[in-house]
Amino acid sequence: MSGRDTGFRHWLARRWQQVRASRTEARDDSARDDVEVVRRQYLESEQRFRALLESLPKVAVQGYDRDRRVIYWNEASTRLYGYAPEEAQGRLLEELIIPAPMREPVVQAHRAWVREGVEIPADELELQHKSGELVPVFSHHVMLGEHTSDPLMFCVDVDLSDQKRANRELDFATRFDALTHLPNRQTFESQLDAAIADCRRQGSGLVLVYLDIDHFVEINDALGYEQGDRLLVELARRLHRATRGSDMMSRLSSDEFVIAFPGFQREHVLPQLVHKVQQVLRDPFLMDGSRRQVTACLGVSLYPDNGDTARALIRNADVAKNRAKLDGRGSVWFFDQQLHDELLHQHRLVDRLEQALDSGGLSLHFQPQVSAVSGRIENLEALLRWQPAEGPPISPAEFIPLAERSDLIHRLGDWVMEAACHQRALWRDAGLAIERIDINFSGRQMSRPDVFERFEACLARHGLGPRHIGLELTENVLIEADDRILEGLRRLHHLGFRIAIDDFGTGYSSLSYLKHFPVTALKIDRTFVRDAPDQPEDRAIMEAAIFIGHRLGLEVVAEGVENREQLTLIREMRCDLVQGFYFFRPMPALEMERVLGGLVAGHPGVSG
Repeated sequence: MSGRDTGFRHWLARRWQQVRASRTEARDDSARDDVEVVRRQYLESEQRFRALLESLPKVAVQGYDRDRRVIYWNEASTRLYGYAPEEAQGRLLEELIIPAPMREPVVQAHRAWVREGVEIPADELELQHKSGELVPVFSHHVMLGEHTSDPLMFCVDVDLSDQKRANRELDFATRFDALTHLPNRQTFESQLDAAIADCRRQGSGLVLVYLDIDHFVEINDALGYEQGDRLLVELARRLHRATRGSDMMSRLSSDEFVIAFPGFQREHVLPQLVHKVQQVLRDPFLMDGSRRQVTACLGVSLYPDNGDTARALIRNADVAKNRAKLDGRGSVWFFDQQLHDELLHQHRLVDRLEQALDSGGLSLHFQPQVSAVSGRIENLEALLRWQPAEGPPISPAEFIPLAERSDLIHRLGDWVMEAACHQRALWRDAGLAIERIDINFSGRQMSRPDVFERFEACLARHGLGPRHIGLELTENVLIEADDRILEGLRRLHHLGFRIAIDDFGTGYSSLSYLKHFPVTALKIDRTFVRDAPDQPEDRAIMEAAIFIGHRLGLEVVAEGVENREQLTLIREMRCDLVQGFYFFRPMPALEMERVLGGLVAGHPGVSG
C-alpha cells in the first residue's frame, strides 16, 4: 500500500493479530488450515476493497475509527476537501470537513450508529473545504464490523458541484437574459404582477415604459454583433443606474427593454419618468472606437388606466411604442384605447391586403400625362387600386404605408411591376399610340438588394425596354439612398430609362442634390399647383422649380391640375406636361384603351 493507506493497513493488521491469537490453541492441522483460509480471505478482501476505492477517482472516500479519527483518505478526498492524506490522518472528522453548525448533530449520529445501530441515512450535504468554502456532496455511509468492539466507518462522498452549478446556470438561463443579466419576460411578468398587487393594496399607480432602440439592425450590420451586444450591455447598466431599487427592468427581445416604475401617479411624475429614460440615451455610446449617438422610441402604459395585469400593461405599452415608431426616431407615445383600435384596424387591413394579393383583388388604374402645349397624351402613370369584394374602395394613402411597414411592400411592388409590364406589352401588341408607363417605387422597395435585377427581369419577360417603362421615386428616397441604389439608378439612366422625382418640393429643401442624382424629370407636387393661382409664394416656388428643372435639362410635370386657371398659369410658366383631373382621372385599363383608341375624347380644355 502507499503511504496514504497506512492507517487502513494498520487496522487490518490489528484485526489479523486478533484472529491469529484466537487460534493459538488450535494445534492440529485442521485449525491451521482454518487460520490460513481466514488470512487469505482478509488479504483478498483488502485487495478488492483497495481496488474498488482506487477505481473511483471522482468519488471521495474517507475511513474513520470508532472515535471518528481518519484512518483512510483517498486522492479524490484531497481534491474535494483540500487536505493531503498526511494532513488528514488521525484527525477528527468534525475538525476537518464538518461545518460548525453541523458538528454536534454529526457526532451524535455517529455515536448512535456505533452504540445503537441507528444507521446514518444517505443525504445531500454541504461539507467544508480546507479553505472554509462549502462543498455540495451526496454522502453515503458504510460501517464495517459494526457488531465488534472496533467498528470502522467509511464515508463515500460524490461531488455535486458541477451538478449544482449546472442547476444554477439552468435556473439563471430560464429566468434571466444571458447578455444583460436582466430578468427575462417570464420573470419580469411575475415580478410586475406582484408589484401591481402591491400597488392595488396601497392605492398607488404604476408606469411602464417600453423602449425600442431605433434602427438597431443597422448597428449590427455596420459594426457587427459584438459591438451591438456591447451597446445593449451598456444601455442596461445606464438604465440600472437611473432607476430606484424598487423599479424593475427586463430585456424582452434583441433591442427592446421595459422599465416599470411602481408607486407613481400619472399626473405628478409621468413626464419626469419619461425624461429620465430619455436621458439615459443622451450621451453617445462608445462602439468600435468611435462615439455613436443612439435614439429609441418609447411607448408608455399606466396602471390602472391601461390594464391591471402585467401582460396587459406590456401589450399596451408595446402598442404605444409601435405607434411612436411611425413618428420617427426618438418619439414617445402614450397608450389609449383609440390608438389600440386604430392599430388593430391596421393589422386587419394588412391581412386583408395579403388576401387581396392572393385572390386577385388588386388592379391598376392609369392616369395620362398630357402635353401642356398640344394636349396630346404622352405617357401614363400606373396607380394601384384596391376595391374589396364587399365595402368601399380602400385608398392607397391608407394601405401602401401599411405595406411599407411590413415585408408586404415587396410582394406589392412585384405585383405592380408585373401588371404594368403585362399591360404595356398588350397595348404594344395592339398598336395603341402610347409611349411609356411610369411605375412608383417606394423607399422600402429600393432597399431590397435585388430590386434592379427583378425590375430588369420583369421587362425582359415581356420584351420591354427603356421607352416602355419608367420609374418614379420621391426625393427622400434619393436623399437616403446608399451607393448600391445610386449605382443601380445610374445604370438604368445610362440605358435610357426615365427616372422622375415624384412629389417634388415636399421633401428636402435643398436643391443642390439634383445635379448629383440620375434623374430625367421632376413632378411638382399638387399642393403647389393647387394654391399657385392665389398664393404668390407657391407660384414663386413652382416657377423656380420649373426654371431649375429646365436649366438642368429635366422634363417637368405639374401634378393635380384641376381647373382652367391652374392650366393657364402652368402654360405661362412653360411647364412640359400636365397631369390631373382637369384632363383625365385615373381609369382602369379597359377604359384607358378606349381613350387611347380615340373612342373617348378628353376634357374639352385639353387643346384649348
